[in-house]
Amino acid sequence: MKNKKWLIWILALGLVVLVGGYLLLRQTFSPNTRTRKVIDFLRHPEDYPELILPAGMHCGNAPFALPSGGMIGFIWDDSFRPGHRHSGIDIFSGKKVDEEPVFAAYNGYLTRLEDWKASVIIRIPSDPLNPGQQIWTYYTHLADPAGESLISAEFPPGTEEVFVTEGTLLGYQGNYSGTPGSPTGIHLHFSIVKDDGNGRFLNELDINNTLDPSPYFGLSLNANHNQGEIPLCSTP
Repeated sequence: MKNKKWLIWILALGLVVLVGGYLLLRQTFSPNTRTRKVIDFLRHPEDYPELILPAGMHCGNAPFALPSGGMIGFIWDDSFRPGHRHSGIDIFSGKKVDEEPVFAAYNGYLTRLEDWKASVIIRIPSDPLNPGQQIWTYYTHLADPAGESLISAEFPPGTEEVFVTEGTLLGYQGNYSGTPGSPTGIHLHFSIVKDDGNGRFLNELDINNTLDPSPYFGLSLNANHNQGEIPLCSTP
């Protein structure tokens, strides 16, 4: 009788482990609603015109203009794999490389480091939502699969502290991943990066060094609050 009870406990524990493992694997490897929409959009962008936001759009009284046209497919703190936290937003145009322009979202001072093929960063001396606090806006994937830059010729490698206004053409959406011949989907990755306190930007790859872009665009861009929807502007 005692052995039978132990057997029942072991079987019950095994069932809990199996169910828990299944749920964990499903959460880890099954795409959420937004991921499925991104996949569908990339296959047939012409079927989803209602999900595309125009470049330069201001949602309500939000200070930032949308830096490129397209569908905002991935947002701040999305996760593509265990342990990963997305540090910005991804705007997918549904077009080919070098077709969808990328613009400055706000006035600031642009820098492009010598080894940056696909990226620029813009220093904003006074955060419009937190006056007196310096922030940076980062734009990347502006190159083709081989690493040929799609950044505007006005901003060659080594550009430092060039003033640009909102709407300035920065380049075009590309799909350079940092590894030649291994492209990402065609999109713009944009993030808002914190200052290190000494006038330099922090490492954008760490989400803790970035800000939730939601209030800057007036859109639901935080995956902790928006767990599956494509962000759209509900304010005229």
